[in-house]
Amino acid sequence: MSEITKKLVVSASPHFRSKTTTTSIMLDVIIAMLPALVASVILFGINSLILTVISVVSCVVFEYLSRKVMKRHNTIGDLSAVVTGMLLAFNLPSTMPYWMVIVGAFFAIVVAKQFFGGIGNNFVNPALIGRIVLMASYPSQIGNFVAPFSHKGGVDAVTTATPLAQMTNVYSAENIGTAVDGAGLPSLLNMFLGVKGGCLGEVCIVALVVGFLYLVIRKVISPVIPLVYVGTVAVAMLIAGKGDLSFVAYQVMAGGLVLGAVFMATDYTTSPVSFKGKIIYAIGCGILTSLIRIFGSLPEGVSFSIIIMNILVPHIEHLTTARPFGEIKEKKKKKEA
Repeated sequence: MSEITKKLVVSASPHFRSKTTTTSIMLDVIIAMLPALVASVILFGINSLILTVISVVSCVVFEYLSRKVMKRHNTIGDLSAVVTGMLLAFNLPSTMPYWMVIVGAFFAIVVAKQFFGGIGNNFVNPALIGRIVLMASYPSQIGNFVAPFSHKGGVDAVTTATPLAQMTNVYSAENIGTAVDGAGLPSLLNMFLGVKGGCLGEVCIVALVVGFLYLVIRKVISPVIPLVYVGTVAVAMLIAGKGDLSFVAYQVMAGGLVLGAVFMATDYTTSPVSFKGKIIYAIGCGILTSLIRIFGSLPEGVSFSIIIMNILVPHIEHLTTARPFGEIKEKKKKKEA
């Protein structure tokens, strides 16, 4: 037996083989988003699909060019840019000008992702950065929502307010239930099916739930973050709504809460690894979302909440990471008197 065969080679942990790759994970995420994409096309017309394609192509091109300029290996094959493009489109209305979508894709891929080294090194969710830049730069365009099915019959799209915008003054009402009934909101069934104004990927809750179940069954994500995030908002709104359950239901299904909880708060790179960390992170997202919705000047708070908690993830990880087995915590030496 040669000297080479006698050697015991020990590689870095974890010591198991898996067929799971970045590409396979991203492909599962894309599949999980397809029901919401189909729903957006049904609700808002073919322009939803065109906008999504432009967003995806822009993200892929920007990733390819930035990697080329920075002299790094090509990563467009891992499909992460495709996921970012779809998520960016899902956070925009169907009326968003195409060139603005390209601007958002640039900030999402080049600034938020590639400037920090690419996938695995970005400290915030790239798609949300793209959305926030567009929200700050073009607020009237990003708030130009249309009513579902208004594209049918060859008529011009009818602009409409989102359910969150319609509930702006409900918080301060003496009787929450009466205020909710008088706000002109869609029925709870229509809220669940997506027959309401909003961004492409956030309106159809049933499609998002299908995507969530697919990702959990495929073990791509843990259900902890989405359930705790949405649950925290529900509890906060139960308190703010003085126990009115219909108010809670509207708050959960309105805006981008479910979309953010399922597809953006669970991003591997920008969310905690430990179980305790996931819970703290999700509760933080829920509290911030609720505070922004109730006391902020904006009706929505999901994007900013997730971004803020993304920034805090390293501190959460530091506080919740379990100590290696057998390690003894070093006692601080007492100062000599």
